[in-house]
Amino acid sequence: MNRIIMQRIIVYMLFIFTMAKYSFGSGQTEPEYVLKAADDHELSYPTTQGLVYMAELLHRWTGGRIRVQVYPSAQLGSEKETIRKTQQGLIDINRVNVNPVTQIAPVLKVFSLPYIFVSEEHLHKVVDGPIGVKLLGELTEYGLVGLGYYDSGQRSFYNSLRPVRSPEDLKGMRIRVQKAEIMGDIVSALGAEPFPMAFEEVYTGLQTGAIHGAENNFPSWITKGHYEVARYYTVDAHVRTPEIILFSKKIWEEINETDRKLILRAAAESVPYQRKLWREHVQQAIAKAEEAGTMIIRDIDLEPFRKATSIVYEKHGKGLEDYIESIREAVQ
Repeated sequence: MNRIIMQRIIVYMLFIFTMAKYSFGSGQTEPEYVLKAADDHELSYPTTQGLVYMAELLHRWTGGRIRVQVYPSAQLGSEKETIRKTQQGLIDINRVNVNPVTQIAPVLKVFSLPYIFVSEEHLHKVVDGPIGVKLLGELTEYGLVGLGYYDSGQRSFYNSLRPVRSPEDLKGMRIRVQKAEIMGDIVSALGAEPFPMAFEEVYTGLQTGAIHGAENNFPSWITKGHYEVARYYTVDAHVRTPEIILFSKKIWEEINETDRKLILRAAAESVPYQRKLWREHVQQAIAKAEEAGTMIIRDIDLEPFRKATSIVYEKHGKGLEDYIESIREAVQ
């Protein structure tokens, strides 16, 4: 584990202990707000560490008046469950991937359209600019307030059978996908069979042959051990779906304007911190993969992949034409 992240975990645990002592051992006034923050990754993961950083900033700026308790490792439920609980006001802050949010806010599908982003810089330019801000604003209709975007890298295909350099190589493969319709349609368009499966079941699925491959970022391929049973990783970067920080609209409306601004500021300042951790996380994963003797395929022509998945735009891009055009123009 990264030494800096380990240090931050220790600091966070001391931070939690201090807050508990302050609340229950000193007789002092309870904090005005105690906010629950959910993440389905472990405490050391960059997204969870982003929430921890938010918590530390808010505690420091308000002298403990606003307190954020981070619940990692899906303690409060799966992403689908925590989104619903956030809408209900049972969870205050929630870090999830954009894909499951598209099930309730279809406009966010624009982030999941295949090959729409050509690079990490292109993605950042979009989510940090007017397009990203406008899409966050769309979430209020669904009982959510968008605070910002974290990185989750690019999603690419990995499998146990053979190197993939063209859509032809994917034919006949059963590929695990997230439980989001658009992801299944991308895999189908490329000639493979989409197989929705919980992320926690992927290793066993690969090991037993229930699936032949999956698609995810480098850290997920490595940290969950998938590379041990699926050694071929093709860097096609078919989607670069960001992570999104959500706040319950129901709770947001109970918070005064001054504190809302502090929460928004803490979220904004946590973004570059999380992105730095993410870049380090990716480099460590790649190094481990190379040491393990895996095959990372980079020399591919993406044009056949783009052409094959154009049908996905016809189905999932309807009504999003202006966003699609703006995103494509942003690469210039």
